[in-house]
Amino acid sequence: MPKKYFNELSYKSIDDFVYGTSIHPVNCKNGLVVGGGQIYPELNFTLPTMLITQETMPEVLQQYKSIIEDACKRARELYAPGFVVEIELLPPTTYNPEWGIEIIKTVRSVMYDYEQKYGLKSALRATPVDIREDRESIHMWKGKHWDAILETFEGCAKEGADFLAIESIGGKDIHDDALVYCEITKSLFSLGILGTRDMSKLWSAIVDIADRTGSVASGDTACGFSNTAMVLADRGYIPKVFSAVVRVMSAVRSLVAVEEGALGPHKDCGYEGVYVKAITGIPIAMEGKSSACAHLSSLGNIAAAVADLWSNESVQNIKLLGGMAPTVSMEQLIYDCRLMNEASARGKQQALLLRDMLADSDSRLDPQAYVLRPDVVLKISKEIVKENGHFNRTKAAALATIEELRDAIANERLLIEEREESWLDIMESQIEAIPQDEEEFIQQMVKENASDKFVPEKYDL
Repeated sequence: MPKKYFNELSYKSIDDFVYGTSIHPVNCKNGLVVGGGQIYPELNFTLPTMLITQETMPEVLQQYKSIIEDACKRARELYAPGFVVEIELLPPTTYNPEWGIEIIKTVRSVMYDYEQKYGLKSALRATPVDIREDRESIHMWKGKHWDAILETFEGCAKEGADFLAIESIGGKDIHDDALVYCEITKSLFSLGILGTRDMSKLWSAIVDIADRTGSVASGDTACGFSNTAMVLADRGYIPKVFSAVVRVMSAVRSLVAVEEGALGPHKDCGYEGVYVKAITGIPIAMEGKSSACAHLSSLGNIAAAVADLWSNESVQNIKLLGGMAPTVSMEQLIYDCRLMNEASARGKQQALLLRDMLADSDSRLDPQAYVLRPDVVLKISKEIVKENGHFNRTKAAALATIEELRDAIANERLLIEEREESWLDIMESQIEAIPQDEEEFIQQMVKENASDKFVPEKYDL
């Protein structure tokens, strides 16, 4: 059973559902508050193309040290009131936990230095990569790959990581095929069965580490599922309405982290975080136009509407005309946040006006943006929490999204290509054909999909 169960929305009024403010803010040890009234930048950066080995680790650490020193310097020059840094550890630095831990130690020490010398408050999010997708991984919840992830989390927390996060991949072995063939049934099995069960096991372990180390279990993201769908839709490989429905379905999966005790802020590349915030009240990180350095999207403005941290997703440490790319991203994020905080400082109505302008500027042009509208999020979230169990909630999320998109098209609140409309009927018919009994559905999907790629025994099925 989950530690928390959410059967109603945390937000009762859309006028309270706005960027920079959450019902349950996260307080850092140094006094930085996420979701307490201001939106802060969250800078995410990575290495340039290079090998990561025992021999190159000194150069790797120097790269990270140089990045964070320049970023902190620019933040101070622009009078940033605070910021968050995320380190998404690369595969070699999770396969070898001591490497990832040393990276976190190196980056956090520079951040501590700037706080002590200049009063620049900051927090660090450590995000080990989920290496369980490795074909040599014997099981999702045991074995050397599982152990390496947990060891990395604990070591990073002990070296000063404030927030613990991950882009978990439970169910991705099925979901990749679901996207290629546009099978919403497989997507539901991946997200609503495999993903939620994996999230429960994984986040129970992460929360335990956070409790023992004094860090904060923050949140997960369905990046490997719904962001993959978004990129495929942007390139014309799959319908945008399919991607939009997958996005909302993924919210049920990401919600499990909070059910198991995560406190936020929810991780940036999970645009489904808006649904997690609506239901739980925790703060969330989001990314939009400032994440074009990592991927393109149609969600550039609307993503900021209810964000509490504003992220660039991830940027390599390469030289641009203005300076090193992470430093440039830091400047862009600071200016975006400065504008939003200025609107909030002028009163709630100004903040709501800016929120609605951010939403309205994107929402009618793409179904993937439309499902992030604050009013739509609250409406669909109500339908999700009416149901019991992750299986039923994931189905409810899909059906409610399909109905909302139909209504938006009919009333000209959303423009889509005519060829996409038929996919709403196709998805609905696929969902309605799913057995009502969860165990019957599981047995059906296991029988149809067991392969070298998807091994049911890894999930105890």
